[in-house]
Amino acid sequence: MAGKSKILFIGGTGYIGKFIVEASAKAGHDTFVLVRESTLSNPTKTKLIDTFKSFGVTFVHGDLYDHESLVKAIKQVDVVISTVGHALLADQVKLIAAIKEAGNVKRFFPSEFGNDVDRVHAVEPAKTTYNTKAQFRRIVEAEGIPFTYVVNFFFAGYFLPNLAQPGPVGPPKDKVVILGDGNTKAVFNKEEDIGTYTINAVDDPKTLNKILYIKPPHNIITLNELVSLWEKKTGKNLERIYVPE
Repeated sequence: MAGKSKILFIGGTGYIGKFIVEASAKAGHDTFVLVRESTLSNPTKTKLIDTFKSFGVTFVHGDLYDHESLVKAIKQVDVVISTVGHALLADQVKLIAAIKEAGNVKRFFPSEFGNDVDRVHAVEPAKTTYNTKAQFRRIVEAEGIPFTYVVNFFFAGYFLPNLAQPGPVGPPKDKVVILGDGNTKAVFNKEEDIGTYTINAVDDPKTLNKILYIKPPHNIITLNELVSLWEKKTGKNLERIYVPE
């Protein structure tokens, strides 16, 4: 039986990246994270870097804008997972060029980790992000690079603490804003689970050149239902302000 794939992360110290890196290392994959020198010396990243080291993660010095360092890093692995943030989504084309030159990548996971960009209808500012991701999908496919797109919908750790309210970092105390009628189903996945599902897909032939939907039935809930759960937990009803479409 073949061994587990070696995985390189681009953007591995970012929000969702750190969870997937941890899942990779804990699952026994040789795990590599591309980092700049400035990242390793950044005091805000010290704890995370030390945690990665304790998991046995290998740091590879390089940069998304340094083609030679990208190719060198990619040649060491079988799978490339990009978790770069919104500002760098379009620049993932540089990864395509490096993957093509390296010639050894068995699977590429672009930075998706949200809604299915080919099926969602959004308004700005999300619309631009979704369009960029959709355009990049077409580039990956046109270049014939083996891929998996991970669609995990909403990050539970990001959206649930404030009941999906724009702005506040904590739960609402008196009133809650609900877009539409509040009965649209949404999927909230714990970030650690997203990491586990993603890594489980790495060597699974069923996910090759496919979209992986992370959609556990018990993670599907409407905003009205979510607010009701919070009210039951706190024993206090919130004023619901509905904003029509």
